[in-house]
Order: sequence, then structure tokens, then C-alpha cells
Amino acid sequence: MVLDWVLYFLIYNFVIGHEIVNLSFVIGHWSFAQAITPHIATLCVVFPITLLTGFLLQKYVTFTQSNLHGARQLIRYIIIVAVNLAINYFGLKLCVEIWGWYPTPSKMAITLITVVISYIGQKYYTFRTHT
Repeated sequence: MVLDWVLYFLIYNFVIGHEIVNLSFVIGHWSFAQAITPHIATLCVVFPITLLTGFLLQKYVTFTQSNLHGARQLIRYIIIVAVNLAINYFGLKLCVEIWGWYPTPSKMAITLITVVISYIGQKYYTFRTHT
């Protein structure tokens, strides 16, 4: 959770720099262009880092008693994280773009909600133990 907040703050303020991120690329004769708001671009950068570190910490530190195969755990973990990613995305859109809150405190508030959802999902679904 703290890693997520610190990375989000640093990347939003010092890497993305509060700027719209323009993504443009060409495939054959097709040209694509997309603008992403800075708070969503930051979420896209931070997400893969926290996905990997979160899985490893939960597998080897928090839920060490689970006897499910690692690949099954990873797939289940990604499902729970995808739900949390959707909550983060729509939560940031709501808090920042509609309510006008600052991005970092918005991210922190949303993270508190997703931590509860994540813990319940990970404990009873991803890393459950079979008896």
C-alpha cells in the first residue's frame, strides 16, 4: 500500500509531470493517437510494479499456508487485481475529474477501499487452503 502511494506520488509529480500523455503509433497504414490524463497514465505505470510485488509478498509472506499451485494463485490474483484496477480507474476518474480532488489523496482514499476488497479476495479465493 505504501509502495503504491509513494510510487504514484513520485511518478505523477516528477515523471509524468502533471501533463497529458499523448500516445501515438502507426501499424502499417493505420495511425492511432490517444491522450491519457496524467493521473491515469501514472496508474498505468505503477500498476505492473505493484502487481508483481504484491503477488510475491502475499504468496511468500502473508499467505504462506496455501497449498494451491503457484500458477493458479497467480491467475486468481490477477482476477482480484483486475477488479481493484477497475475500482482505481473509475475512482480516480470520479475523484479527480468530477469532484476536483487532488490526484494523490484521491489515490490514497481509493487504495484504502481496494485494500479491504483485495484482502478478502486473496484470503478466501486466491490463497485459500484446502483441507
